[in-house]
Amino acid sequence: MKKEYRIKKNKEFQIVFKNGQSFANRQFIIYKYPNIEFNHFRLGLSVSKKIGNAVTRNQVKRYIRQVFHELETDVDSRFDYVVVARKPASTMNYHEVKSSLIHVLKIAKVLPRNFKNHNHS
Repeated sequence: MKKEYRIKKNKEFQIVFKNGQSFANRQFIIYKYPNIEFNHFRLGLSVSKKIGNAVTRNQVKRYIRQVFHELETDVDSRFDYVVVARKPASTMNYHEVKSSLIHVLKIAKVLPRNFKNHNHS
């Protein structure tokens, strides 16, 4: 995922947390915040130490990035997203992470209505 697609700065995270709308299921919370500066979405990840050790956290983050990479053309590009992983995410495989994220993105209404989860792998 390209650098300009990432939210890195604490200030940017805070803006999304404070002013964004949040949507959640058991594994993830997704905040979306309208983004006027860019013509693509940006993604921030928050995976706390409660999730597990560094290896587990990095794996969860890789999975989330990969899902957004696969959904790049489908996800509404007018928003910044911050994904917060909850504890159950630490034991999920890639396909579980993907369907869980798709579930929350549908709740957030940022995937097309007729979106079907086609596994491209």
